[in-house]
Amino acid sequence: MNHLELAAWLCGEFDNQAQSQDDPTWYVPLRLWHRPLLHPIQGQFAIFAEQSNVLQLDKPYRQRVLVLQPEGDRLSVQFWAFRDPAQFRGAGVNPDLLLQATEAALEALPGCRLQVSDLGDRYRAEPEPESRCCFPYDGKIRQVVLGFEASATQFLSYDRGVDPDTGQSLWGAMMGPYRHQKRCAYPLPNLESLGSAVGA
Repeated sequence: MNHLELAAWLCGEFDNQAQSQDDPTWYVPLRLWHRPLLHPIQGQFAIFAEQSNVLQLDKPYRQRVLVLQPEGDRLSVQFWAFRDPAQFRGAGVNPDLLLQATEAALEALPGCRLQVSDLGDRYRAEPEPESRCCFPYDGKIRQVVLGFEASATQFLSYDRGVDPDTGQSLWGAMMGPYRHQKRCAYPLPNLESLGSAVGA
C-alpha cells in the first residue's frame, strides 16, 4: 500500500463541473479542497477537507479532517471533527487558518473510519462492517455513510447523509458518487518525520 501516493492524490482542489452540468437535478456544482495539515494528528499524516457550492463560494461547509492510519500492510482513514468548526471555516481558500489546526482543536468521530483498498489505478475507501458514523449537529444526531475513491486525476465521493432511525438517504451521493476532477495539486509537507504513516 503506497500511502504517500494516496496522500498526494488526495491533496488538491477539485470540482464536479462536468457532472453538475450533465445532471443538475441530482448533482449541485461543488468546489472541494483537500489541504495537508502541517501538524500530524497522533503522529499520522492528516488532510483538511472543506467544500462549497460553486454559487456560494463564500459559504464553505463540512469542515473535517482525514487522518491516514497505517496498520502493517493495511491502511485506514479516520475522520475527525473540529471542536469549533467556525474557527477554520474558509481554510480551503485561506490555508493560513490551518496553522492552529492541532490535535487539541480536534476530536475523533467514533464509527467514522474507512478501510482502504489498493485497486492499482485508484484507491477505494469503504466503511468498516456494521459501523455507524454518527455525530451531534444543530441539536440533532446526524448520521453519514462515508466512502471515496481517489486516483491521480479524480476524487469520487460516496458520502451521503441518512436518517439514523430509518436509514433513508437525505442528501449527498444518492444517485451515485460525486465525481470531482482535480484542478490543481497541493504540495505535501515534509513527511519524513511521520515514517510509516506515509509509506516511508
